[in-house]
Amino acid sequence: MNLFATKTVEGIIKESEGGEHHLKRTLGAGNLIALGIGAIIGSGLFSLTGVTAAQNSGPAVVLSMIVAAIGCAFAGLCYSEFSCMIPVAGSAYTYAYTTLGEWIAWIIGWDLVLEYAVGSSTVSISWSAYVVSLLHSFGIDLPAQFIAGPFEKLKLPDGTMVQGVINVPAVIIVFLISMLLMLGIKESARTNAVIVVIKLAVVLVFIGVGWSYIHPANYEPFIPPNTGDFGSFGFSGIMMGAGTIFFAYIGFDAVSTAAQECRNPQKDMPIGIIGSLAVCTVLYVLFGHVLTGMVPYTKLGVAAPVALAIDQTPYHWMNNLVKFGIIMGFTSVILVMLLGQSRVFYSMSRDGLVPKVFSDIHPRFQTPWRSNLLFFFFVAPFSAFLPLSVVGHMTSIGTLFAFVIVCAGVWVMRVKNPAAARPFKTPLVPLVPILGIVSNFAMMYSLGWSNWLRLIVWLVVGQAIYFLYGRYHSHLTKGMK
Repeated sequence: MNLFATKTVEGIIKESEGGEHHLKRTLGAGNLIALGIGAIIGSGLFSLTGVTAAQNSGPAVVLSMIVAAIGCAFAGLCYSEFSCMIPVAGSAYTYAYTTLGEWIAWIIGWDLVLEYAVGSSTVSISWSAYVVSLLHSFGIDLPAQFIAGPFEKLKLPDGTMVQGVINVPAVIIVFLISMLLMLGIKESARTNAVIVVIKLAVVLVFIGVGWSYIHPANYEPFIPPNTGDFGSFGFSGIMMGAGTIFFAYIGFDAVSTAAQECRNPQKDMPIGIIGSLAVCTVLYVLFGHVLTGMVPYTKLGVAAPVALAIDQTPYHWMNNLVKFGIIMGFTSVILVMLLGQSRVFYSMSRDGLVPKVFSDIHPRFQTPWRSNLLFFFFVAPFSAFLPLSVVGHMTSIGTLFAFVIVCAGVWVMRVKNPAAARPFKTPLVPLVPILGIVSNFAMMYSLGWSNWLRLIVWLVVGQAIYFLYGRYHSHLTKGMK
């Protein structure tokens, strides 16, 4: 029965206050919105929009974006309630600990490694590719062996195929972001805010310029008829497109991991979570509308669909501008992902489920610096040696699973502890949590059996760690003996 033992909200909040493991509260609502936008707008917007339009939903990719946003909104409302009730660093892990028990909390904490640590590795590989491409535009070519892992081959300008050895740029960006996170949350938030302004400017320039080059004929048919295969256009295509494009929304939940470093979490956390999601949804829909209006959807299934759109205009200099915006987007995503991962393991360490080193706070910077350093050594090998295809698909399904658990947790908490103080209340409970569970599970289902297999294998590895270490070191379990 200890597997399902829960912690009280009051106990968790008391544990988070003061002591040697105390985090510094410096963030306001603006910082939180910037963190959310920083995590959300990245590779997905510039790459997945075209691929999803070409393979799944056609011009109705904007509907796929809205479906994905609705699923996120249900989860976002649930995250907002929990982040106000329990303003500590653990996010979905801590929320599960108070509602569904330690074992489920461990499962979700381990699952979040897929979203944050593996997700940051995925983005660092893409970051490297775009930096290499941008440098090539200026006549600077890095040695091919050092821009890709050993499982990838690269084609040189003269047509020669070269085997990669190690992706050095990807490792460098993970290292630099890890160092920044060690220096302090305030410094990290300021850096993220500057990056967010730059990449928002790039997105708005593309939308503003591209609007004049829209061809209405490209929207016909708006929802292409299904080809006979599930997910290939039609309604099923919109749904599968939502599951695919969901990767582009990953990150808003990372705002909740900064709750313990927020000055007024009861007021600012809902603003940060829902505000960042709302801003990004509007930008995504406008971006998708412009992209599919400029280029027929059948031609967008390429690695750089935005470049095709820019070729429809006389402003070819925008290609490098967009590349720079994408690089900025990737940088802030890596920052927020690594921030979120260190904060989740910070909470798990304080509960005894992972070693104490993950919750050691630097006496000057007041950050879990050893955790940041350890996660650099964990993420760097993924970034250095594995191809994007291996690590990329693991992220979306892990995030959707976390959303399902959080939605279920709000419903359970309303039943188990209806009188608890809730500065922000999820509306229409249990309807909104149920809709969140159903919509996010539907997107999980649409991702296919191979991604489910990866998730199951990952969770099995986590179970071995929990039953061999976490269960016997759990502070809650020890207190019950």
